[in-house]
Amino acid sequence: MQTIGITGGIGSGKSTIARELAKRGFVVYDCDIEAKRIIAEDESVQKAIIGLLGEEAFVDGKYNTAYVSQRVFADKALLEALNQIVHPAVKNDIKAKSQQLTANSCIFVESAILYEAGMDTLCDKVIVVDAPEDIRIARTIHRDYQDIASDVNINNVRARIRAQKVHKGDLTIINDGKTDIPEFVEKITHWMWKN
Repeated sequence: MQTIGITGGIGSGKSTIARELAKRGFVVYDCDIEAKRIIAEDESVQKAIIGLLGEEAFVDGKYNTAYVSQRVFADKALLEALNQIVHPAVKNDIKAKSQQLTANSCIFVESAILYEAGMDTLCDKVIVVDAPEDIRIARTIHRDYQDIASDVNINNVRARIRAQKVHKGDLTIINDGKTDIPEFVEKITHWMWKN
């Protein structure tokens, strides 16, 4: 059983590659989506978040994202404390999912913060997806700002790119739009079984 991490900065196209892998029948664990599910379902995680941020962290039983974001992004210590609640829960969930797979199968773990969250320690190999900055900016503007490429939006995206760390992996994919996503997936599948 192999666990392969997929990481890359904002607008790199890692999620697009992960979706294509899922279409091909591979198990893909999207850490963002699964973290939201865990927060919504896991009572021990909810209690820990309430203990950290107060009852306002949940409204009518639902995670109060706006309130939590406002609190943690204004205070790095709070953000780190929140991560110490959520990241271990996600890691445990990945381990549980991996144990359900057969010995000759593979799970891809997709996360922008694979290394920062310590998810890389669960991975046998890591794929880094990258792209030139101008392409990353254009993709993120299209996705997050509905194609409104104002100076403010461009500068916001540029700041988000600069805030992310660059990591090395066992395989680097340059997703510059010149190669179709299915070709990348063919390269990945060939590489993972060869190595």
